Amino acid sequence: MSDTSVIPGALAVRNLFEDLLGREVSVNPGNPLGAADLPTAVIAIYTDTSQQLYAVLGMELSLAANAGAALGLLPAGAAEDSIEEKKLFPNLAENVFELCNVLSSVFSNVEGAPRVKLYQVIYPGMDLPNDARAHLLALGKRLDLTVEVARYGKGTLSLSIA
Repeated sequence: MSDTSVIPGALAVRNLFEDLLGREVSVNPGNPLGAADLPTAVIAIYTDTSQQLYAVLGMELSLAANAGAALGLLPAGAAEDSIEEKKLFPNLAENVFELCNVLSSVFSNVEGAPRVKLYQVIYPGMDLPNDARAHLLALGKRLDLTVEVARYGKGTLSLSIA
């Protein structure tokens, strides 16, 4: 484990979302995802170059669906249908995978930070590894935000650094 693990700031997260989605995004301090949120959340697991768990990112289904629809230039209704059915449709999942992959850059933009890469994305209904679950629900180095994508909707983003 590197001593240089740093939690990215809310501004870095907002800027990355805005740049990627091409629309206004607002972020505010939020409540962390809870155990009850995890079965329908999208979870991204990040590792360092030695394949050690570095960070776990959780996105509430509403945020994942809205960001996925915005990234794919789909109507907001596509996200609403996905949220209503409590699953992430394949076209949205593909876009969310790309978002999670690009989000790995927020870890590496700190001088001296290790190179971090996306290891795995777990979608609603898939089994979440116990170590990832534990890190996401733990107190400690974390960032919890409410992220709102203009003209789409909002949801919770929780990021825990191992």
